Amino acid sequence: MDLRSQVQAWIDDDPDPLTSAQLQLWLDTDNEAELRTSFSGFLQFGTAGLRGPVRPGPSGMNRAVVGRTACAIATYMKERNLNSVVIGRDARHGSEEFTQETAQIMSGAGMKVYVLPRPLPTPVLAFATNELKCDVGIMVTASHNPPQDNGYKVYLGGTVDGILYRGSQIISPTDEAIAVHIDAITTLANQPRGNQWSIVDEKIISKYVGITAAIATKPGTLKIVYSAMHGVGTQTLQQVFAAAGFAAPILVATQAEPDPDFPTVAFPNPEEPGAIDLALETARSSNADLVIANDPDADRCAAAVKDPVTGWRMLRGDELGAIFGESIARNTSKGIFANSIVSSTILSKIAQHYNLEFKQTLTGFKWLAKIQGLTFGYEEAIGYAVDAGTVNDKDGISAAIKLAQIASDLAAAGKTLLDLLDEIWARHGAHATEQISIRLGDLSEVATIMGRLRKNPPVEIAGHRVTSIDDLSKPTDALPPTDGVRIWLGAKIRIIIRPSGTEAKMKCYIEVIEKDLALADSVMNRLRGPLKELLS
Repeated sequence: MDLRSQVQAWIDDDPDPLTSAQLQLWLDTDNEAELRTSFSGFLQFGTAGLRGPVRPGPSGMNRAVVGRTACAIATYMKERNLNSVVIGRDARHGSEEFTQETAQIMSGAGMKVYVLPRPLPTPVLAFATNELKCDVGIMVTASHNPPQDNGYKVYLGGTVDGILYRGSQIISPTDEAIAVHIDAITTLANQPRGNQWSIVDEKIISKYVGITAAIATKPGTLKIVYSAMHGVGTQTLQQVFAAAGFAAPILVATQAEPDPDFPTVAFPNPEEPGAIDLALETARSSNADLVIANDPDADRCAAAVKDPVTGWRMLRGDELGAIFGESIARNTSKGIFANSIVSSTILSKIAQHYNLEFKQTLTGFKWLAKIQGLTFGYEEAIGYAVDAGTVNDKDGISAAIKLAQIASDLAAAGKTLLDLLDEIWARHGAHATEQISIRLGDLSEVATIMGRLRKNPPVEIAGHRVTSIDDLSKPTDALPPTDGVRIWLGAKIRIIIRPSGTEAKMKCYIEVIEKDLALADSVMNRLRGPLKELLS
């Protein structure tokens, strides 16, 4: 079928008059560039669900794509006698419409459907999936992606295909099974639709707030600045802080309310350069003690502290992981700690020091969440599970209140979060970590770069001899295969290179261990340039 015929067939089947009109305009004006962008293949469905730009056609996030995906998930559910679903959403462009589309399709398929009452954090959806005993949870969100994007995360509630999900994100082969069903759908017009669904009772949200607030045990008096990064975290976090007895956080006013255009940041991700600047300005002007920020769907948590030498600075994701790990380890006699393969090795050493079990998983909380009895888990990309029994996923709200409690307890003892880090480094050596991301023009470049690394691996980097290389697609440990390589430059430098799971991007994760951070950072500085060249 030629391009014009493909476009016309899609227009005829599109349930959304706005996107079909846009396609018709491009067709009438022979705008081949836009049409080819919109028809460059169906948006890929994987373990991260869907994620892509909001635009017409099979290559974008729109009602037609979401509707077909919902139909495929409903077919998957029927094959396994699953019959209930809860749907949540953030406040991005299209989130409301995609939620309605999903609810109509699921209702038409005969499912018992629940919809969260308003835009809420992703952890609330994960909690509701378990609390309502739903078979499936769907969250309409693109997390911390750019403003033009939206996405679709899928959770399973119970044991499916022999895997105990307990309200966690799907893993393979579930994604492949759903993708096959998507491919089999030739038309959306003949799919039954319904309008029978229940709005989730506020008691469910209140229960999440109460359980999460109970993480805090002794309110402190610290002045804490909070940014929701134009996302949906503010109201829920305020409720948790109030229920825990903490003072209301000082809001970054221009970032407190949901705004799908994210006007004050280039990328709505606390890790991105400049994203936290307004929060730091607020902290300086209010003489605050701590800055906490969530990403737009509030499943991630970042923090900034006042360094007596350099002034305000962001904590690295691994530094925050070490702080949580040390604090939790000191207050538990048994448990399981875990982090992803690209995260720092420091958590394994903390666990060993306190005689606690440690496990390592592939990148992504979908893997960490499959560890039964997880006490604390994290990934370096500011994702933390400090209460996995309540939310079997990363949760930026529970991480925020936990951090507030840790900082308050330290302050009562005349210490800071940086003092706690110094204690950890004194025991295990300073662990400096950094991620380098290289954006690519096209996903096809990933295979080229990874192929080159495997065929012609480096023998030295920045003057450090390569002592060993592990091809993570052919693992020798207990982990499943994944596309990536792990490079060791002696015992103190570890480098992992892998493609992003959601974007056309290469990622490089570096860990340097030295006797102090200054020396570790000096080594890190010398590695950056050569590693960027290696990925170009």
